[in-house]
Amino acid sequence: MNSAQAFVALGKWIRSNDAELQHLIHQAANANPWFTPENVELAVKSVASQFLDERALKTWLSSYQDRKRSNRIVGLILAGNIPMVGFHDILCVLASGHRALVKLSDKDDLLIPALMQKIGEWYPDIVNRIEFVSRLKDFDAIIATGSNQSAAYFEKYFSKYPHIIRKNRNAVAVLTGNESGEELTKLGEDIFSHFGLGCRNVSKIYVPENYDFTGFLTVMNSFKHVIEHSKYRNNLDYHLAAAVISRQNYMSSDNLILLENVSISSKIGVLHYEHYDQLSSLESQLQKQHEQIQCIVAGESVMTLPSVRFGEAQRPALQEYADGVDTMQFLYAL
Repeated sequence: MNSAQAFVALGKWIRSNDAELQHLIHQAANANPWFTPENVELAVKSVASQFLDERALKTWLSSYQDRKRSNRIVGLILAGNIPMVGFHDILCVLASGHRALVKLSDKDDLLIPALMQKIGEWYPDIVNRIEFVSRLKDFDAIIATGSNQSAAYFEKYFSKYPHIIRKNRNAVAVLTGNESGEELTKLGEDIFSHFGLGCRNVSKIYVPENYDFTGFLTVMNSFKHVIEHSKYRNNLDYHLAAAVISRQNYMSSDNLILLENVSISSKIGVLHYEHYDQLSSLESQLQKQHEQIQCIVAGESVMTLPSVRFGEAQRPALQEYADGVDTMQFLYAL
């Protein structure tokens, strides 16, 4: 039996949407005020559709079928900014034949262990290769995800081990002014899902000179549900007050503040924007900033750089590795 079968079985169970899964979703939501039931369900079902589909798994793994397997212990330090954000790393470690030693974020410490336990009901041999720990020790390699500050610490602390260290990144979107209402609505999903806390959430948009924001703001206003969440609303109010007090030029809808800013990363409730003259010069600029960008969202045929379509930012495929680093290639090289 290979690990792919176990993960396919998990995907089928998630898609069955039974009472046990719904109970787990609400448990996770109750444990973290940023994890609403809707966002947890979005994350879980995205994992099932993108990572746990039988055909997709077979195609993905076939790219590595000629690689020599080893049996190493790989330490994983997972982020907890959005639900199940570290699931792909666990899948990679187990699918490549290694053992996973997992340090969970205290912000997201229920979902992944519960799903691994579910796999264990059907395939105990698989979950015998994963251990959840409070402190990492006795490992052969490390994959760690954190902030820019914690990444600097990880780089120093784990320097003697083979490692992948991930820092802060965000998604950006490139608009031409010709987007349909449907495309802007899908872009809204890329901005507002998980309250913008994910590394693949769009934190900045690039627009042509003289871009008319009226239609954009009208569509963004249709995501009013985010302001019903007290923590998001508090952040929105705070950053709006800061913009007013500091006399920044800003635009806003009921649920979003737009600031013209060169920074890619933005605060909760804030979306940065920047004008561009030519798409070619913008692409050169984005290439120089590639270490800050997780993905680029744009319409079809707009960019020559790799990009994803509107509404797909939070639905990466198995081969769309975080930071563009092939995790499987790293693991097979151990």
